[in-house]
Amino acid sequence: MAFAAGAASPLPPAEPAEVGVSPSRLARLHAFMDEATGPRGYLGGVTLVVRDGRIVDWRAYGHRDLARSEPMPRDAIFRLYSMTKTVASVAVLMLVEEGAIALDDPVADYLPELAEPRVLVGGSADAPQLRPAREAVTVRMLLTHTAGFPAGLEGDGEAAELLERADPHAASDLRGFVARLAQVPLAAEPGKRFGYDGAALEVLARLVEVVGGQPFDAFLQSRVLAPLRMHDTGFRVPDDQRGRVADITTMGEDGRLVRDDGPSAVRPGAPLNAYPSGAGGLYSTAGDYARFCQMLLDGGELDGVRILGRKTVELMLQNHLTMLDPPVTQFSDAEGFGLGGYVVLDVAARGRPGSVGQFGWAGAASTSFTIDPQERLVAILMLQHLPRDGVDDLPRIGGRFQTLVYQSLER
Repeated sequence: MAFAAGAASPLPPAEPAEVGVSPSRLARLHAFMDEATGPRGYLGGVTLVVRDGRIVDWRAYGHRDLARSEPMPRDAIFRLYSMTKTVASVAVLMLVEEGAIALDDPVADYLPELAEPRVLVGGSADAPQLRPAREAVTVRMLLTHTAGFPAGLEGDGEAAELLERADPHAASDLRGFVARLAQVPLAAEPGKRFGYDGAALEVLARLVEVVGGQPFDAFLQSRVLAPLRMHDTGFRVPDDQRGRVADITTMGEDGRLVRDDGPSAVRPGAPLNAYPSGAGGLYSTAGDYARFCQMLLDGGELDGVRILGRKTVELMLQNHLTMLDPPVTQFSDAEGFGLGGYVVLDVAARGRPGSVGQFGWAGAASTSFTIDPQERLVAILMLQHLPRDGVDDLPRIGGRFQTLVYQSLER
C-alpha cells in the first residue's frame, strides 16, 4: 500500500512510482504538512493525491480537536463551505442535460419573483436610485458569478448594505432566501463583471428544487451523492458520526487559535444553515470529495455510474468569462471561471506549477481542490481554519500544497 492502513480506500491505491509520482519528492509534501500542523500551526489536516484514477498519497496530519489530544483521522469530516458550489453546479448541469433548463434561460422563467431585476445606479441605501437592468439574469450568469449581485467590489457598498438589511441568510428555506433576495437591487449590470458571491448559488439551489421537483438536499442525495457512494457527505452529520468532525478554528486576538463561535463549531455536524445551502452547506471527507473530483476527471462517470455526459464536463471546465476584458476573475489575472470553479489560463502568470485548463476551487475554512485533465491529477487539501484580517494569522498554504504536489510528478 502507498499509505497507512485505516479508513477504506475511496479509489484504488497505487504505489506512487507506478503512475509517475516520485516517493522521495512526496516526502517534501509530508514534511511541509507536518510543520504546518505543528504546535504553532493548524490543528490538523488531510491531504489526498490521485493520479490516473489511483490514490498515490492520502495522509492525515496533526489533530482533530482544539486540545490537540486526538490525532486527525484520514476520514475526518470537514465543512466544505464554497467547495459545495462545484457540487451544486453539477446538479444544475444535470437538469441542463435533461433539457429541463438551458444555460442562457432567464432564471425568472422558473423563479418569477426574480423578474424585472433593478440595478443600483446612485443614491444611498436609505434613498437608492434604481433603474431596470438592461439584460435578464440567466442561469449561466448565476453559475459564473456574473449576475451583478453585491460582491465586495468597488462601488458595491450601498447595494451590499441593502442586501444585509434584507438578510436572506436568515430565511428558513431556499424559497424564503430567493424571496428576500428579490427585494435587493443588483450592484452591477448582469453579465458585465465577475463578482464572487454566495447568493447566486442559493438561487441555483432553489432552481434545482423547482425544476427538479424535490428539495435541493434530496436531489443531491439521490442524484449525486448516493450514486457516487459519497456516504459521508451531506448537509448534516449523523449523531453517531459527529465525533469525526474536525474542530474549526480562527485566530484569537492574543495570537492563539480559538474555536470559531458559529453554530457548526458549537455543535459540530449540525446544519450550517437553516436551508440546504448550495453556496456552502456541505460536510464531507477528503475521500468522498476525491470520488466527486475523479468523476469529473473521468468525463462525468465513475465506477460505471454516469453523473454527467462527457461533453457537459468539457463545457464545465472551460472559461466562461470570455465576454469580459480581461476574461478573468477578481482574484487572479491568470484564472478564468468555468461552471463551478476557476480555470487556469496562464501558468506563468499564476506563478506556480500547474497546467492550462486546470480546474478547482477553495472553501472559506482553508479547504481546496484541483483537477488537472492534462496531468490526470486530483489534489485535495482539507483544513478547518477561518482566516482573519487584521491579526497575525496562520499562513495560507493552498498554493504551497499544490506546488509540492506538482513538483512530485516525474512523467
